[in-house]
Amino acid sequence: MAGRNRSRNDLPVMLLTIGWGVALLASGWQPYDRTTWWMEVAPALCVLPILWGTKRRFPLTTLALLLIFLHGLVLMMGGAYTYAKVPVGFEVQHWLGLTRNPYDRFGHLMQGFVPAIVLRELLIRLGGLRSGHLLNTLVVACCLAVSASYELIEFAAAMALGQGADEFLGTQGDVWDTQWDMLMCLVGAVFATALLSGVHDRRLAGLTRSIGDEL
Repeated sequence: MAGRNRSRNDLPVMLLTIGWGVALLASGWQPYDRTTWWMEVAPALCVLPILWGTKRRFPLTTLALLLIFLHGLVLMMGGAYTYAKVPVGFEVQHWLGLTRNPYDRFGHLMQGFVPAIVLRELLIRLGGLRSGHLLNTLVVACCLAVSASYELIEFAAAMALGQGADEFLGTQGDVWDTQWDMLMCLVGAVFATALLSGVHDRRLAGLTRSIGDEL
């Protein structure tokens, strides 16, 4: 029974790795700018070994892993084309009559939506917090802090690389781009906690039972 549970914990991470591997090859084959590609996909490359290292001792819910997988695809798409030049973004820009490619906005929405569920899971399982409004408020605040930290990283890249950082920043001439990025992250975190908290609680309960059976 224990061996079967361990194999079941391995499968989602294995599928995520295969999916990301294919996406990395596709996005990195002929990216618009190689330096930008590395900077954009770096978070996924950092997360993957962590997922493998903790998949048995601290397996995440399938919901969290699915969201992490989708977020990685968003990063890889942005790395391949740069966020300002993603083709699907131009299609949405045309459909909605926007003045800029909105893929960057979507990327920062995901920057709040996905970490919100992952942070929520960590705070419940490691911090011993209960599901509820206080937990979700803390999750949203943490996501906003992560977003602000990422903006500081972008600021450091801009200072270090000068004009070479333009594709990584993806401001598209918007002087309020930093504020918009943090706002979209905030909106994503609020949406995630509002829409998925119930589903997430059920997945956590199922995971707890599975771990109990293994023990």
